[in-house]
Amino acid sequence: MRRFRYLDALTTTFVVILLVSNLVAQKVVRIPLFTLHGYQLAFSTSGAMLLFPITYIFGDIFTEIYGYAASRRAIWLGFFGTALLYAVSAIVIALPSDPEFKHQQAFVTVFGILPRILIASLTAFWAGEFANSYTMAKLKLITKGRWLWTRTVGSTVVGQAVDTTLVIIITFAGTFTPGKIFQIIWQGYLLKVAYEVLATPLTYLVVNWLKRAEHVDTFDTHTNFNPFAVGQTGTSAD
Repeated sequence: MRRFRYLDALTTTFVVILLVSNLVAQKVVRIPLFTLHGYQLAFSTSGAMLLFPITYIFGDIFTEIYGYAASRRAIWLGFFGTALLYAVSAIVIALPSDPEFKHQQAFVTVFGILPRILIASLTAFWAGEFANSYTMAKLKLITKGRWLWTRTVGSTVVGQAVDTTLVIIITFAGTFTPGKIFQIIWQGYLLKVAYEVLATPLTYLVVNWLKRAEHVDTFDTHTNFNPFAVGQTGTSAD
């Protein structure tokens, strides 16, 4: 793969944001919207909502500028980075604490994760990110590189649908009623898509700047879209 000036830094930032999102995901935060006649309208969501949708913006940037292969590489690095975080956390939790360490339960609360949630998180991330990148690449070919907003929003509509549905169903199936699960899915899904839409102007700025800085605008005309393929195959760049 051709060496680019900013690709490694962007990939590292992507992985860091993903890891931080997983660390703060366990806290449920309540965000007030407005108060009317003494009634406060607010919504509750995971702390990960502050950062995790940004990973989809990064996925759009990788695919739009560097191509599907670069996005595939970043997704796998994020996947293995997250798996390593969970694995090391589980090992450290299992190791006996020093008598002077008084915060074992707090440590478990922050870094402990149930196997079911781990499977849900990794599965949803992997499938959602690849669905997002694939859709982005195909829409770019269909639109012949025009109308960036159709790709950034369209890929998020598909990717977040896959991600949100999988993570909620795997996590809560058998715990909540189907109606409650559906409610959690559509509320979280609409919030994530709205996040992407609001971020569209910023995405335009970053994409246009990077295209000029890197002197590249990749079209995946002959790319192997197999998520398990190695390297960049058949991608043309201008």
